[in-house]
Amino acid sequence: MDANAVHGAVAPGFEAVQDAFVENYRSRGELGAACCAYLRGEKVVDLWGGVRERSTGEPWDEGTMALVHSATKGMAGLAVALAHSRGLFDFNERVSAYWPEFGQEGKERTTVRQLLSHQAGLYALDVKLDRALVAEPDRLAVVLARQRPAWEPGTRQAYHGITLGFYEGELLRRVDPRHRTLGQFFQDEIAGPLEAEFYIRLPAEVPDARLAPLERPASMAAMLVALPLPLALAAVNPRSRFRRCLEGSELPEEEPERVYARNLEIPAGGGVGTARGMARAYGEFATGGKVLGLRGETLRELAAPAVPPARGFRDACLKVEVQFSLGFMKPDPANPFAHPGAFGSPGTGGSFGFADPEAEIGWGYVPNRMGVHLQDPREVALRTALYRAAGVPDPYTGAHV
Repeated sequence: MDANAVHGAVAPGFEAVQDAFVENYRSRGELGAACCAYLRGEKVVDLWGGVRERSTGEPWDEGTMALVHSATKGMAGLAVALAHSRGLFDFNERVSAYWPEFGQEGKERTTVRQLLSHQAGLYALDVKLDRALVAEPDRLAVVLARQRPAWEPGTRQAYHGITLGFYEGELLRRVDPRHRTLGQFFQDEIAGPLEAEFYIRLPAEVPDARLAPLERPASMAAMLVALPLPLALAAVNPRSRFRRCLEGSELPEEEPERVYARNLEIPAGGGVGTARGMARAYGEFATGGKVLGLRGETLRELAAPAVPPARGFRDACLKVEVQFSLGFMKPDPANPFAHPGAFGSPGTGGSFGFADPEAEIGWGYVPNRMGVHLQDPREVALRTALYRAAGVPDPYTGAHV
């Protein structure tokens, strides 16, 4: 891909990020994508390029949006964190203190912290998720409250691939004085004030011409080879915890004659937006949250080390060591994507966004060609160039670069 096909701008000194972005098309199989970074509250990278839709050859433009799968979890986590900042709940309180019906089937002592950190044993539901159930929050809340955990909450970690967002959403509905859904709360209180274009519930009026259809890997074999062996084996086993935790993940893409489903709220995996919107939101949280009025207590909680369950961070669904905290993924030795106080979430296929308070960086990357790696080489190349250009301590070595 020619550099002339890349659009946007970088601040002086950040040209290496643009070089890496161009190189993604030349050697890493990029189709269409965007990346954006805020440093100390200023936008220093805002790039987009490539093809929005391969079948038509239409270009990815400044306002193109794409489905980011589990990178949505991070944006939902920001909404929940903002509710905490406003004093609507305590992370260490029992969920049932705010949602009494939740306190049944062995969940009576489950804390908000355990629930948000994938430690509640609620990684799958016994009731099949479909669009009708998701569209009725009151009925969904009954299903969520009746679910029996797979084990005693707080003892093990298991990735709540889809269920996390629904539990977050009902908790937020219970504590919000206006009883809004998580998606509406996010639009009203974060996306609107920050002018961040990202939707946890994609409105009907957004035209398909603004949306980039996802291109899946050419073969399942390519994806399986790239995964750690235990996770690859779980991925091909239809009865595995990993497969069960992702039930319902296909719903955002299931709408005839539309690129993505509209007016369907799946806070753990259905978000659609721009890299710029993600970076703007994370940048606000990385720099003290003055626009949103965030409390220091909340920001300290987000930056704090993850609290492990009794049996440690090896995830019963993902089959790898991974650290989750308060709705976010945290950096760890196996995936040091930023400084230890950072928090964010990657998405299947390569999307990624995070806040790094130490570096005061907010980051977003959104592609339409889905990658196969847990740590996508395209995103890693961009992020590495960003940190070097920013002149902050390298999150990988701790050294200044």
